[in-house]
Amino acid sequence: MRVVTWNLWWRFGPWEQRQKAILAVLRELRPDVVGLQEVWSAGTENLAEWLAGELGLHWAWAPSPASERWQRRIGDPGVEVGNAVLSRWPVTHQSVLRLPAPDALDDGRLAFHTRLAGPSYDIPFFTTHLTSSPTGSAIRCQQVTALAEFVAAHRSGTDFPPVITGDFNAWPDSDEIRRFGGYKTAPAAPDQLFLDAWEYADPTAPSSTWDPANPYVRLGPPARIDYVHVGLPGPSDLGRVLGVRRAGDGPVDGVWPSDHAAVVADLADGSE
Repeated sequence: MRVVTWNLWWRFGPWEQRQKAILAVLRELRPDVVGLQEVWSAGTENLAEWLAGELGLHWAWAPSPASERWQRRIGDPGVEVGNAVLSRWPVTHQSVLRLPAPDALDDGRLAFHTRLAGPSYDIPFFTTHLTSSPTGSAIRCQQVTALAEFVAAHRSGTDFPPVITGDFNAWPDSDEIRRFGGYKTAPAAPDQLFLDAWEYADPTAPSSTWDPANPYVRLGPPARIDYVHVGLPGPSDLGRVLGVRRAGDGPVDGVWPSDHAAVVADLADGSE
């Protein structure tokens, strides 16, 4: 099972040209499930719906309850922002959690849960987008605690471990990432352990998903802030990480798809 997570940079920059580049990267990757952040919707158009139609995938969408805070940045009150899931398999259930944040920084960040009717097991799949405040580690610690509790409430009823994707806006050794993982420090929620799939990456492979080599990135240094996590414990043949790498980390026909690179993880799905 190929899982991708990608922040699509909403309607910033040359978004119409970027939209085509995003599609080209996803078409080449041939993912089974995609967790997307900063997805736009405007009127009858939705980026996730368009991508799903072009790729032959199912889709689900969770709009932010505070899109107006984003709209002021581009001067367009008609565009929503949210998280989305694309899936080769039908979405049988979905639910949304608004992540905690103080009023001054609350721009409607979400955790989005979908239950997917996989070929052998139902798959509890999540995508999220934590606050991007550079000094917001304490807020992100609260958010990953809420996220871990949200996962705990929606992971039962299947042997497949939960898969959690997203833009955590935090480095791998940060308090919030260690707290969410729960295997390098006390877990964010009781008995909830989540393995960072990048633990299985080639240690020489480029890992930064936020990199000033990308012309849309104004602040450095390079950092890995986008993740695929797999819940533990679980049956050893389900959700096992077979490989992980970066993608979407260069221009497509001269256009960079997003300000973030994507993360691609191949997981054992138990169908062999």
